[in-house]
Amino acid sequence: MPRLVLPETVEVVNVGLPMFADAVRTQGRPVQQVDWRIPANGDPAAIRALTVLHADAAAGIDEANAEVVRRLDEGVPRLVGVSTVGEAVPGYEDRTILHCGPPLPYPEVCDPLRRSMRAAVVAEGWAADVAAAERLLRSGEVRLDAANHHDTVVPMASAVGPSQPVIVVENAEGGTRAYSSLNQGPGEVAWFGRDTDAAITRLRFLADTAGPAVASILEAAGPLDILAVAAQGITMGDDLHMRTQAATNLLTRTWLPHIAALPDAARVPFAQYLAGNHLFFLNLAMAAAKSLQLHAEQVEGSSIVTTMSRNGTTFGIKLAGAPDWYLTEAPPIGEALYYSGFGPETSARDIGDSAVLELTGMGGPAAGGSAAVAAFLGGTMADAAAATEGFRAVCAGTSSRFTLPPMGFAGTPLGVDVRKVVELGITPKVTTGILHVDAGTGQVGAGVATAPIECFSDALVALAGRIRPSAR
Repeated sequence: MPRLVLPETVEVVNVGLPMFADAVRTQGRPVQQVDWRIPANGDPAAIRALTVLHADAAAGIDEANAEVVRRLDEGVPRLVGVSTVGEAVPGYEDRTILHCGPPLPYPEVCDPLRRSMRAAVVAEGWAADVAAAERLLRSGEVRLDAANHHDTVVPMASAVGPSQPVIVVENAEGGTRAYSSLNQGPGEVAWFGRDTDAAITRLRFLADTAGPAVASILEAAGPLDILAVAAQGITMGDDLHMRTQAATNLLTRTWLPHIAALPDAARVPFAQYLAGNHLFFLNLAMAAAKSLQLHAEQVEGSSIVTTMSRNGTTFGIKLAGAPDWYLTEAPPIGEALYYSGFGPETSARDIGDSAVLELTGMGGPAAGGSAAVAAFLGGTMADAAAATEGFRAVCAGTSSRFTLPPMGFAGTPLGVDVRKVVELGITPKVTTGILHVDAGTGQVGAGVATAPIECFSDALVALAGRIRPSAR
């Protein structure tokens, strides 16, 4: 019988509890920890759905996902014009306010969005003051609808009526058009949950001065390839969600001759507005992303998320090829930096349509290239890179358009796959601003909101049910 010879050196791979790896490491021996966990946190319904979607259905889903990623990666959204909500937005009905996030009745609207709605009603001339606007909204005489239902996306606590200008973005390959309001800028503004006289005046300025000025600039400059500018901005440290300074500066330089040629009455006010608004490019990027998502959502049988939005009360997603919202409670904003005197107890929940950026390779997927965003994620570029890699774990593809110099010019992750999200328990992290919960004082900080898992689990189970009804 051969003698049993023990090895002189041992190298360990530990699967599961890291305490065993730690014990080996303290003895000075090499060990590799494998972060294994029960798929879908052991949820029976989710595991059944994953079994369906990873079995016979997998090949078809992967093929559909590849087409979704191609559409997101190869489309060329161009800014082609400026109009108004009432004139351009599909399906708009008079005396309606379009708002961020999934639809909800007025009694359930959070305080910052309620204030923005009141400001919008007064700016439209439907009410003399915010008290009268409140009465109209409560009575239902002014209707509410989600901007997403009209191919439109608006950031933070935005609410817009028919006179508000919208940028018109065309994705020629997909034959889709998307819309967004003009960015209101910082300070005392409605999209930050303010309903003051100054906030209402800014809405009227956008309608009377800024909108016509951008229309005049575009007429002279011609269409703008939005994501070509965005790609440059990302290589210069933007994530195109929390930070858009580089892209806004690049756009301003491109438009500068045409800004100088504006009529005397518009030139200085518009230049002052643009110079003080480092987030101007945000809305352009959002509309560009929406135009790509509108093309992508036409693909049947995909597990890619093509809508992700929040209104401060609920958080909702949709999958490609399906019209249904999957909703859960809007999350708080966790990893955050606050202005002096503010904190989690003064903060509203996550809000805005801007999470469309995270679905298109911008925002959180681009965090690894942004030193500014790193400050909210632990303070180091390694922390920012980890946020990008978190997206990579749950995405179906990689952008060829957006690259991250600090990460070896790797492309940003693209196409959030609901199967991977639920199986791994890793949900998207959304870089965003923070509004005061109820005082109407506006922005009180910025941070990162982690999407709740529940709506992804519901979407996963529904997808499995559509593919194999017996899986319900």
